[in-house]
Amino acid sequence: MRWENLSDGPRQGTADAALFGADAVTTRTFDTPEFAGITFHEIRARSILNRVPGASRMPFEWTVNPYRGCTHACVYCFARKTHSYLDLDTGIGFDSQIVVKVNAAELLRRQLASPRWHGDHIAMGTNVDCYQRAEGRYRLMPGIIEALRDRGNPFSILTKGTLILRDLDLLRQAAAVTDVGISVSVGFTDHELWRTVEPGTPAPERRLDVVRTLTGHGIGCGVLMAPVIPFLGDHPDQLRATVRAIAASGATSVTPLVLHLRPGAREWFMAWVGQHHPHLVRRYERLYAEGAYAPKWYQRRITRHVHELAEEFGIGPTRAGAARRIRLPEEPEPATGPTQLTLL
Repeated sequence: MRWENLSDGPRQGTADAALFGADAVTTRTFDTPEFAGITFHEIRARSILNRVPGASRMPFEWTVNPYRGCTHACVYCFARKTHSYLDLDTGIGFDSQIVVKVNAAELLRRQLASPRWHGDHIAMGTNVDCYQRAEGRYRLMPGIIEALRDRGNPFSILTKGTLILRDLDLLRQAAAVTDVGISVSVGFTDHELWRTVEPGTPAPERRLDVVRTLTGHGIGCGVLMAPVIPFLGDHPDQLRATVRAIAASGATSVTPLVLHLRPGAREWFMAWVGQHHPHLVRRYERLYAEGAYAPKWYQRRITRHVHELAEEFGIGPTRAGAARRIRLPEEPEPATGPTQLTLL
């Protein structure tokens, strides 16, 4: 396993790119059913603010990732390639070898206080889920949110986890002083599909309960309908059922995103297709023959259909960078004015 030059991207060839040294790693396992077969590598990171490459399609420039690897075990996860930078397996290893940056909160607080930091928006949950099961034990997110709240630094969170509700009070406090965006990922409501492609995640209806709870407490929450999986989750009836459930949850928006298959994820996903749906292998090879993304015509068709359904059920798509206003629930103390909430 290669710890010495760990970075958040491919090796740069210098020790300066390392986020921590090999002598800073503590490896643990826990004898509890929810962590059976999982190994945690606790490290003290040297940096926690990650700059997104300029060529990225992401609508944000900075991220914070307290974990690497994810027990959600989604077979399509695009972040699988990051495990190869550690010489770890991008398949089972990604699902079961979890790197935990135990000093994430204190490091973030220090970096936010630097005169070189200008208060840019920070996105979380865009690589691996910051509310995966490990967060229940390590509790890194409360300290991270507190650091962002105390500096009034705008941020957003994308999650499939229900554990975010543990931090509801902190999120409300942060939303009172800065732009906060919350999105929950629900690509489909088909239970058979969920059990096979997202085996470590809460059920779709539980995630939609998170949306319902957040909006009920004055924190607008959008849904990233991702991924829409070709041939398995894109039937018109499936799309209709999913958008109807999203609308019923009170989501402020729904934004569809078709499955993309980057290197690392592509091999693992295609192996899964070959095992569970061998008749679809050739269809996937043709659809993704040009690279990681489905053809534009297919993406546009899905997007148009979902937006039509969203309009029918009374919700709309999120524009990139759009902000939505929320009002915090009334309290005995005089309430502050409305604040803006920036969604992913």
